[in-house]
Amino acid sequence: MSERPDSPAGDGGANGEPAGSGEIRPRLHLGLTGGIASGKSTVADELARLGAVVVDSDVLARAVVAPGTEGLERVREAFGPEVIADDGTMDRAVVAQRVFADPAARQTLNGIIHPLVRSEGRRLVTEAGADAVVVQDVPLLVETGQGESFDLVVVVESDAEERVARMVRDRGMSEKDARARMAAQATDEQRRAVADVVIVNDAGLEDLRRATRRVWDEYVAPALADGSVRQR
Repeated sequence: MSERPDSPAGDGGANGEPAGSGEIRPRLHLGLTGGIASGKSTVADELARLGAVVVDSDVLARAVVAPGTEGLERVREAFGPEVIADDGTMDRAVVAQRVFADPAARQTLNGIIHPLVRSEGRRLVTEAGADAVVVQDVPLLVETGQGESFDLVVVVESDAEERVARMVRDRGMSEKDARARMAAQATDEQRRAVADVVIVNDAGLEDLRRATRRVWDEYVAPALADGSVRQR
């Protein structure tokens, strides 16, 4: 287990919005990202345990297409009634089949969901208050160009073959589907290019938690102690 600290990121507004846009800035605003099955959720859970407010984009992505929402209606209009399950929810398996095989369809879906997720994320960041440490867990942080929006970008990285094995073992995916999900995301090199800290998940869960605590001690605790945010 290792982490690569670079220079902490500079000031910038939440989700691409410039600072000073009327939103309350948290004391420290971290962007957390990593490929599917990299161990990012474990890092987010540990940061929450240490006192951060975690805003999970995957959770928000489900909420904005819940039954009765504008988001779900727009998905139905774009992809047809067959993407709505019998219980009125979005049939995620059907949608996944459509978008992972069709880049244009994926772009259409992202164009519906991403703005809604960003809007709700901004609301939650503001709600957290000026004294909070806010961690935004954004799987597609790199793909959506949000790297400059955070005081610190933390990337969780893990071996590609191990990630495939986890998806097959823990999520019930076929190997083909697992590799398609990975191929639809940024590469490790692209994520490293925007990272201030890379946590390499190459050991067990407790090692991953310890690496997360080291990041907290080095970057978050000093900012909480003196009220400052170091610049790039």
